[in-house]
Amino acid sequence: MIPGTLWMTGFLLASLVLVATLAFGTTDPLGNPRFGLNFDNFAALAQPAYRTVLLRSLGYALITCLICLAVAYPVAYAIALRGGRFKNLLIAAIVVPFFANYLVRMYGWSVVLSDDGPLLDALRAIGIADDGTKILQTGPGVIAGLVYGFVVFMIIPLYAAMERMDTSLIEAGRDLYGGPLRTFLFVTVPATRQGAAAGCVLVFLPAMGDFVSAQLMGGPDQIMIGNLIQDKFFQGQNWPLGSALTILLMAVLLLGMLGYLRRTRKDEAEAAR
Repeated sequence: MIPGTLWMTGFLLASLVLVATLAFGTTDPLGNPRFGLNFDNFAALAQPAYRTVLLRSLGYALITCLICLAVAYPVAYAIALRGGRFKNLLIAAIVVPFFANYLVRMYGWSVVLSDDGPLLDALRAIGIADDGTKILQTGPGVIAGLVYGFVVFMIIPLYAAMERMDTSLIEAGRDLYGGPLRTFLFVTVPATRQGAAAGCVLVFLPAMGDFVSAQLMGGPDQIMIGNLIQDKFFQGQNWPLGSALTILLMAVLLLGMLGYLRRTRKDEAEAAR
């Protein structure tokens, strides 16, 4: 166990050091990376094009978190508090399909959302959509892909939090004449906020760096920062600029993780009083 951990840690640190040092480098006329010490790559990130992509990635990741919360709360609630002896079967029904390859699932989802796919056909049949309605190649299409790809990471922590929740709190809320919605908002949600926070971190981090959904669902006008990094490394042959973009993405994700850890530590301190 320890040798394997050290082996993987060594490769992780080596790749991080390589990316960090390349971010300050340049490229020769043939496109080969050269190590150096200049800040031109980081200065280039201030260009409006890169800023727009970063803000778009942040916005898509945040919207994805909110939609996953809205979807996961009733699902986790139904399984944890109403699932009875079928809880494990229901959790398996949600988790097992996500063992399939992510790229394969995204291809399948793109077929469902395509212009002549079953979803738009159904919406046209009931008069909600017309022939010009599109989901693919749009921002909502990218968000739909991100939600489909990562919603399970929100359901599982919320389910675990609801399993640990003292259900007498819900009964107390009802005894105080709280309706189902008020009891859910003022009792269930506060009691499970740590699970929601963990789910938001698990969804936000991969959604921010995802490039498959943007590539399959969004097209060239909806690219995210993950697509930019991929392009710089594999098509543009500008590894230093790709490394600088990677450092920027890691910094944003690190800030989110530090905020989550600080909030978790504060909640634990309050609970210990």
